[in-house]
Amino acid sequence: MRSVAPALFGLGNFRCLWTAMALNSVGMMGETVVLGWLTLELTNSPFLVGVAMGARSIPLFFVGVPAGVLADRFPRHRLMMLTGIGQALTAATLGVLALLGLASLTSILLLTFAAGMIRGIEQAARQSYTHDVVGAAALMNGLASLGVAMRAGWLLGSLGTGAVIAHLGSGFAYLAVAAGYLAGAAALLRASAPAGSVARASGSLWQGVVDFAAAVRTGRNLLVLMILTAGAEILGFSHQALLPSLARDVLRVGPEGLGAMNAARALGGILGLVAVSTRNPAVGGGALFLGVLGFFGVSLVGLGLAPHLVGFAGVVVVLILVNSAGALADLLAQSLMQLSVPAPLRGRAGGAWVLAIGLAPLGQLQIGALASLFGVSIALGASGLGLVALATAVALLVPRLRRL
Repeated sequence: MRSVAPALFGLGNFRCLWTAMALNSVGMMGETVVLGWLTLELTNSPFLVGVAMGARSIPLFFVGVPAGVLADRFPRHRLMMLTGIGQALTAATLGVLALLGLASLTSILLLTFAAGMIRGIEQAARQSYTHDVVGAAALMNGLASLGVAMRAGWLLGSLGTGAVIAHLGSGFAYLAVAAGYLAGAAALLRASAPAGSVARASGSLWQGVVDFAAAVRTGRNLLVLMILTAGAEILGFSHQALLPSLARDVLRVGPEGLGAMNAARALGGILGLVAVSTRNPAVGGGALFLGVLGFFGVSLVGLGLAPHLVGFAGVVVVLILVNSAGALADLLAQSLMQLSVPAPLRGRAGGAWVLAIGLAPLGQLQIGALASLFGVSIALGASGLGLVALATAVALLVPRLRRL
């Protein structure tokens, strides 16, 4: 990515982090595919698919700030290794249950919830560790490069998991997910903590949470960024909860078609991040963030119309556009949050992002309910229009954000 890429990959810690991100993301997206498909097989309900997706995300809301405090106090690369192992264990357990015919909605929800709590710690540690490794000046490009690694892993995870489900079943797919998480943890064995990156803070975990709350009250930009990030999750990224129903019930393309649709999500993210790397996204980042959110909403309206107008191939193209916007929104939210706080609060800034995306289950539940009542197209269109309204309202009511 631009001329900064050789400099980034000249850093040993960044190479380890990039590799870990790619491998971990194979498991992350594979888990999304098999979770949606297995839940739909067991329940035949798009609403309960939304519940299962919510169980994957809702722990982030509760664990976000404590996870950020942990990331400010302990070696962040070690936290990422431990969380990779934890996610592998939960996925492997579900795989074994599915192979034995013992998987149930209850076991899926409980183990998925546990994995979500572990993931919250990993995500808070990863953002702050990236800042440690590349520095503030290269942060947005570093996160963009990691975003490409993530979506490359998603691409492999989507196609591979869809094929494994089709030919071997959901149990083996969950075991493949576990292997991806373990490989991501192993890639960090040679990583190290840059000097001075871990603040040896005193006081309890609760005091760290209180300090974060005080920082949010005084730094209003951080609060607005959290609201926008939560809105993008609730109204934008929740569309993934409808992909199993879209694949099976609307387009009738089966698990391999679902894998292709998730692969389109990954490809769209890669294209969006490569495109933003051709400009300096740190200049006018706030205004760009609002514009990207508006486009994200408009593209979701198009996704709702696509199955009726252009069929499966058209849906894949629109998914690429939707997720180009989603990837840019994700990048800008993470970067602007990290850059809006002082160094001792980097981990907690990552925790703020985790907390905000932890509200995603609200979107997954509402979009699943709308789809059950009115159909997939109306659910997608309503969510897209809501996101456009949010971006427009913040642009008009909080003009200082446009100047970030």
